[in-house]
Amino acid sequence: MRYRSVFAWTLVAAAALAAAPAEAAQPVSPDCPRLSASWYGDNRAHLQQVIDERGTCAGHVGGARPVAAFDWDNTVTKNDVTDATLAWALKHDKILRPADWKATSEWLTDAANTALTAACGTGVPVGAPLPTATNTRCTDEIFEIREDGRTMSGAAAFAGDWNHRRTVPQYAWVPQLFAGHTTAELTSYARQARKAALAAPVGSTQTLGTHTIPAYVRYYDQQRDLIRTLQRAGFDVYIVSAGSEPVTEVWSRGVGVDARHTIAIRSVLDRRGRITTWNQGCGDAPASRGETIPYIDGKRCWINQEIYGVRGAAAWQKQDRRHRTAIAGGDADTDVTFVGDATGAHLVLNRNKNELMCRAYDDADGRWVINPMFIEPLPRRRDPYLCSTTAYNEPDGTRGPVLRGDGSVVPDQADTM
Repeated sequence: MRYRSVFAWTLVAAAALAAAPAEAAQPVSPDCPRLSASWYGDNRAHLQQVIDERGTCAGHVGGARPVAAFDWDNTVTKNDVTDATLAWALKHDKILRPADWKATSEWLTDAANTALTAACGTGVPVGAPLPTATNTRCTDEIFEIREDGRTMSGAAAFAGDWNHRRTVPQYAWVPQLFAGHTTAELTSYARQARKAALAAPVGSTQTLGTHTIPAYVRYYDQQRDLIRTLQRAGFDVYIVSAGSEPVTEVWSRGVGVDARHTIAIRSVLDRRGRITTWNQGCGDAPASRGETIPYIDGKRCWINQEIYGVRGAAAWQKQDRRHRTAIAGGDADTDVTFVGDATGAHLVLNRNKNELMCRAYDDADGRWVINPMFIEPLPRRRDPYLCSTTAYNEPDGTRGPVLRGDGSVVPDQADTM
């Protein structure tokens, strides 16, 4: 069980208070917001401790409010809401034919362009809906590129240079696929996809061409309770996702987080208010065709810029404690930087992602909170995480050792839950 050492002092303190005169005890007020959902091991107690120490129950009123930030897909919900929206769009002919597939992404290869053109055809006018509901070859090519970054024949769909800690082309490609639509239209598709995904039974699947993917999405009760409790305790709660912002906003409202507190890929709109293949930049990085999205170090940049007002190149750097979140949560390597920046608790849902789990199991500051997924958790990984050699995602796409803040190497870690 995690946090035996973290909570040892708590148990000692509790025993001391029990032995002391009654008037010396300072119990938490019954009016203080309390977590009610069940968590693994001591995790609820650890999160509650941070809430009590940083929120209004600790007397922190006025001035800057404490901040909590969470990834969305597979952190607040089970399954990916971007995939659910794209699947719904493909089943309802909502992808518009581009004039040139290569124009949809800075890194799309000739092989991908040829495959998409052959599969999706040129029979409909540019800007008209592709018949993806019936043309399963087109659906297959689009979803294979989104899912694996490869064509159905196995050719690389993206090539070139990009910073692998700031973007991944197939993530950036999803909002680019909706170019030509208004944000209101994309919001409508996300709402309809949400309705279908919430109605689908847990464990159910759907078919897209030859791909089988989850048909259902569920809000995690524990995360909904955590967000509500944090808000009642005076925290500003944000969602920071590598999905499309209009899609994420539709879902974040379901846990009481409004659009102003939802940060995701922000598409640049044209003069008619339609989505383009460009997205807004962060820090000292200008608008681009996907070079800087909320992904790994990009999530830190967007948090620093949008929440704490840090501008320019400094937004990519780790800030002082006053300009960092109290609690941050995620499930994948895309979340590792901003989750690690939190000063009170680093919440991780274990999906066996290498760099994130190396940091979590190493637990360098004693504040990492690891929880199995609340629905359909993964089995324990048999092989260790290769933290000392290949778990770190280098900016150039190679793999290296995970290093602590002092430069020491994180040893390989076993998966224990």
